[in-house]
Amino acid sequence: MLSIALIFICVVVPAIVLHEFAHAWAADKLGDSTARRMGRLTLNPLKHIDPVGTILVPLLLYVPYAMGWTKSPIIFGFAKPVPFNPMNLGCPKRDIMLVRLAGPLMNIAIAFIFAQAVGFVQSPLAHDLFATAILLNLGLAIFNMIPIPPLDGSGILYAVLPAKMMPLIARVDNFTGVILVFVMLNLGWLDFLDNIIYGVAHWMGV
Repeated sequence: MLSIALIFICVVVPAIVLHEFAHAWAADKLGDSTARRMGRLTLNPLKHIDPVGTILVPLLLYVPYAMGWTKSPIIFGFAKPVPFNPMNLGCPKRDIMLVRLAGPLMNIAIAFIFAQAVGFVQSPLAHDLFATAILLNLGLAIFNMIPIPPLDGSGILYAVLPAKMMPLIARVDNFTGVILVFVMLNLGWLDFLDNIIYGVAHWMGV
């Protein structure tokens, strides 16, 4: 079994950092330099890591698995949100969507790269690590693609809904939305995502 330290250092941190970097890069290319000016257009993990969301939460969620209380080694966490100002974007409705989808698309790209490489590794440890990286990045991407604020997929709502709906979307595009997503997860309403994640991973050869 892969150790939590190995997963965290080699899989979790790169997945989160590259996800956030993609948001910052997309915003910068679309006309908003806020993230660059605040030092977030970087691959330096220290600029993106949130002590609670990136370190404490994943470690606490791992304890039940390590103690044998559950058979699910699911690790969940979050990084510091990348700051951006929609008013600086050329076409805010479209560009908000592009900025938000940049993160999940980065994770899909990472999963694809690992899927292409996994067949060439000989070490069982490396094979398991690559497979974990594929599943984790697919999980981050597919989960975040759900169009529910504040998940990244909510950028689609900004692009397709009429302007009069924006205040309503913005109202839950914060901690309120986090609670909503948490409730949906615990009610099992998002369990169908597991089949999608494993289905895509199987299609990739894992």
